[in-house]
Amino acid sequence: MASKKVLIVYAHQSGASFNAAAKEAAVEALSAQGCSVEVSDLYAIKFRAAATAEDVGEVKNPEHFRYAEETKLAWEEGKLSADIAEEQRKLQEAELVIFQFPMYWFSFPAILKGWVDRVLTLGFAYSPEKRFSEGVFKDKRALLSFTTGSQQSMFSSSGINGDMNVTLWPMQNGILHYCGFRVLAPQIFWAPSDASAEARAAMLESWRQRLAGVLGEAPLTFTPLECFDVKAGFQLKPDVQEKHAGREFGLTAGVHLGKPLPPHSQMKAGV
Repeated sequence: MASKKVLIVYAHQSGASFNAAAKEAAVEALSAQGCSVEVSDLYAIKFRAAATAEDVGEVKNPEHFRYAEETKLAWEEGKLSADIAEEQRKLQEAELVIFQFPMYWFSFPAILKGWVDRVLTLGFAYSPEKRFSEGVFKDKRALLSFTTGSQQSMFSSSGINGDMNVTLWPMQNGILHYCGFRVLAPQIFWAPSDASAEARAAMLESWRQRLAGVLGEAPLTFTPLECFDVKAGFQLKPDVQEKHAGREFGLTAGVHLGKPLPPHSQMKAGV
C-alpha cells in the first residue's frame, strides 16, 4: 500500500519557536505512521508573498492586469513562475495539508497569506463550477495548526477578542472549504509563550496523540453547495430555510439565518 502523502506549509522565522517544535512533532509522528511528509518552510525558501505580474511571465492583457485570469492562463500553458509551480506540485500530491503558523492579527502571517494568494490559483484550486463541497480538492483534508498570543478565554463569545469560531470562518470556509478541502478541526495552541515548560510539553504531547489518528478524523460541517439556489444569488433554498426555521442555532458560523451561532462549529467536528 502506498504511503499517505502529507504537506506541511510552515510559516515561522525561528527554528527555536514553539511553531517549529509543533512542526517537528508532526513530521516525526506522521513519518512514524509511514506517511511521506514534505515541508514547505516559507521563510527558509524566501517565498515571495506579493502576487504580481512576475508570476505569469507574458501578460495577456497589460492594459488591465487581472491576477486571477492571468494566472489561470499561465497555469493552463504551464508558464506559472517556478516557485508557484513547485508548491502546486506538492499540494497536488498531498492527501493531507497542515498549515503551521503563529496567528498574526487574527489571521495568517503575510508570507502564508501570500502562499494562499499565489498558489491557490483560478483553474488549479477552484473555478466557478468547482468550489465549496464540489471543490477541486474535495478528496483532500486540510488542518490549521497555530499558536495564539492571547489566552483561550479572550477568544470566547464573552471575551475581548470575540468568538474564535468567527475568527476561523474566513480561513476555514472562505479559503479551505471554498477550494473543496475536507477541513479538520483546528489544532490551537493557546498562548504558549505565556505557558510553563511543562505546559508547552503537554501541548506538544497532545498534538502527537492527535496525529496518531488524524487521517481518520471526521471533518467539520459546512452547508453543501446544493443547499443554495444559484439563480437566487446563492441564497439558501426555501426548503432548507424552512427545515431550520424552528431550530435554536444557525447552520454555521457564517450561514446562521440571524440565529445564535452553533457552538464550536469551526472548532469541533459533528456540531
